[in-house]
Amino acid sequence: MNRRKFLGYVGCGCCSMLLHSCTTAPITDRKQLKLIPEEKLNKQAAQIYEKVKKDAKISDDLKTTNQIKEIGKKMEKSITVYFNQNDIPDPTINFDWEYILIDNKKVKNAWCMPGGKIAVYSGILEVTKNVNGLAAVMGHEIAHAVAKHSVERASRSMVVNIGTQIIDIASGGKLSTINRTTGMNTVGMLSQIGILNPFSRKQETEADYLGLIFSSLAGYDIREAPKIWERMKEINKGKEPPEFMNTHPSSSNRIKNLNGWINEIILKYPPIV
Repeated sequence: MNRRKFLGYVGCGCCSMLLHSCTTAPITDRKQLKLIPEEKLNKQAAQIYEKVKKDAKISDDLKTTNQIKEIGKKMEKSITVYFNQNDIPDPTINFDWEYILIDNKKVKNAWCMPGGKIAVYSGILEVTKNVNGLAAVMGHEIAHAVAKHSVERASRSMVVNIGTQIIDIASGGKLSTINRTTGMNTVGMLSQIGILNPFSRKQETEADYLGLIFSSLAGYDIREAPKIWERMKEINKGKEPPEFMNTHPSSSNRIKNLNGWINEIILKYPPIV
């Protein structure tokens, strides 16, 4: 088969695949591309989570662990009730929620894997300070899972990789030659900065917005959220990479966005009793 026919077949196949895999994110209605089965990622995430529980040092701070679980349970319930009340399919219907507190004061982070597997590192407690701050962080991480961001990222990476291969074939291998000549993945770096990083920042901003909504629905004071990023700026002493090279928005932009959303969300998404 000649190159032109090959590219024609691949192009048609990719277009067909893209057309049948477009959905929208919950609440924001942002268009999404999902080529990877969610069930597959949930299963992989559950396996990785079990390994994390085995390898990491799980905190014996029962008070904070129970606080994390309480916040999580409130968010679980309020998210499900909100979607049911608005006659929207519940994106957490297949979640198997689980929460752990990892004893590591050096790591100021938390995460939520696909399927609702959540970990909070003790180091982030220095930043959250109180229950509303902790709820803001957990709301953000839960938002990533609710909006299926991992499915979307995996799908987009697959498309970028396939696209790069098609361009390399169409150019007669010129991209491969550039990479060998420069000794680095030039195309990969450009796609990271020009495509994947901006997309990741868009997801982070969406998670900030949805996280505020979920915290508000669960009855927490979302006015604490921008204060977290003010404290994070102080801890980092303003040392952040340029935003275009980062997968996350700058702290200053996050603070500005959060402050701009708070009043609207308090009015539009009051606590669910």
